[in-house]
Amino acid sequence: MRIRGGKYLLGEQKFLLEVYQKLYDHYGPRHWWPAETEFEVMAGAVLTQNVAWRNVEKAIALLKQRGLMNPEALYHVELSLLEELIVPSRYYKAKAKKLKALAGLIMEEFGGNLAEMFNLPPLSLRARLLQVYGIGPETADSIILYAAKKPIFVVDAYTRRIFHRLGVFSPDAGYQVMQDYFMRALPHQAELFNEYHALIDCLGHRLCKTTDPKCILCPLKDICRIEVGCERLDVGNL
Repeated sequence: MRIRGGKYLLGEQKFLLEVYQKLYDHYGPRHWWPAETEFEVMAGAVLTQNVAWRNVEKAIALLKQRGLMNPEALYHVELSLLEELIVPSRYYKAKAKKLKALAGLIMEEFGGNLAEMFNLPPLSLRARLLQVYGIGPETADSIILYAAKKPIFVVDAYTRRIFHRLGVFSPDAGYQVMQDYFMRALPHQAELFNEYHALIDCLGHRLCKTTDPKCILCPLKDICRIEVGCERLDVGNL
């Protein structure tokens, strides 16, 4: 999603859209979230907790092979079998319980109808998801943005790292502080939020690493406050 500039963009919005445009021009559209169905997005949001996506793909493939990539099937499947199938995603015992709890919400409160569930206002949907075992803010917001396609900004460790280095957040900024910053400054468009979050994660994964970042290759190097991979190492009071 390419953003066209406007004469009256000010302050935070202007800065954030500049960052977005630089990332988009460099990486292009990310086509995230890779999934065939809305429920696959939801399951992936749980399975990707604390693990690389390649591990999630293996677990999802095994669930599909058994015909379990739908809420009704997961609701009825034996917990031990579910654990066995999602071993590649790590923390499989906890994640199996989380998937069962999520499927339980969909089946028991919405009769298995995701459209009915997603018809809730975003904040109401978020509040309900956060009541489910194992669903925290990042997972809930990923479901709302990528499965329900509603405009809520997803933030994560990549967001904190990159925007700390850009001079926006402290290194220990909390989830809500970061999310509020984006939600306050940007137009509430699901397509924009989707693409922006995916671009941030792409940069964090490829170049803006915790150690040995590739600053010289970074599309944001001309606006970055801290070139940690080069010679400028003074982070000041950020």
